[in-house]
Amino acid sequence: MKIPKRLQPLVDDGLIDEVVTQLMSGKEAQVYVVRAGGELRCAKVFKEARQRSFKQAVQYQEGRKVRNSRRARAMAKKTRYGQKEQENAWLNAEVDALYRLASAGVRVPKPFGFVDGVLLMELISDGDGYAAPRLDDVMLSAEQARAYHGRVLVDVVRMLCAGLVHGDLSEFNVLLDSDGPVIIDLPQAVDAAGNNSAAMMLERDVDNMRAYFGRFAPELLTSDYGKEIWALYEAGELHPESPLTGRFVHDTSRVDVDDLMAVIDDVVEEESDRRERVRAEADDDY
Repeated sequence: MKIPKRLQPLVDDGLIDEVVTQLMSGKEAQVYVVRAGGELRCAKVFKEARQRSFKQAVQYQEGRKVRNSRRARAMAKKTRYGQKEQENAWLNAEVDALYRLASAGVRVPKPFGFVDGVLLMELISDGDGYAAPRLDDVMLSAEQARAYHGRVLVDVVRMLCAGLVHGDLSEFNVLLDSDGPVIIDLPQAVDAAGNNSAAMMLERDVDNMRAYFGRFAPELLTSDYGKEIWALYEAGELHPESPLTGRFVHDTSRVDVDDLMAVIDDVVEEESDRRERVRAEADDDY
């Protein structure tokens, strides 16, 4: 096929030998099957910011660390340079997540490099050597659904133990190769410890998987793994081999309103005293 403009520099530099075919075109990127070093691989070409429909929501970016203080300041002020750096940080997020998760034993495509907005990575294939289907494109038996659901949960736990939450996990970004599920599409992965929405996103990811696999194994629909996993994580008791039950006991204890109001009154009084002291000090200085 004709070499796409964005892939031509990689062909010129010998990083890609041949562009075989386009695999898919999504909201964030176009993916091609390429030949490199005698092997078939994927080339994920990220779309420019103005062409992407997926919004780089502040909710996803919260907690991402920028080592360079100049870049951090520019990104905070949303200068032209800062917007460019924000875009670079967004694009690099998936690359960083893939290396981090592969090291943690999570089933993700193996990355081979990131050049000029193009991510080269392993081509996930089925047993016949063709590109592996997404979960959304397959029918499962109840036994398969239960088994694959368990494997995805293992990877969600390993991901969280590595400090990340996928943030957009569904049947549309899990591939199924001959060995089971492989998680893909991670540019929006969030920092579990630094993002205030991480718990909500983790529960949503797990609930999405419950709803999908529950189509084939309805008993999964009554499970509550998301809250259980996060509770273990918050308590510092989550590890890659943590046994899960799928049950979570919600706190149904009633709030003591009188005690709560007393605490609020104390805080208000302390703040009032603080302001009086500051005002008095300002008057003395004057």
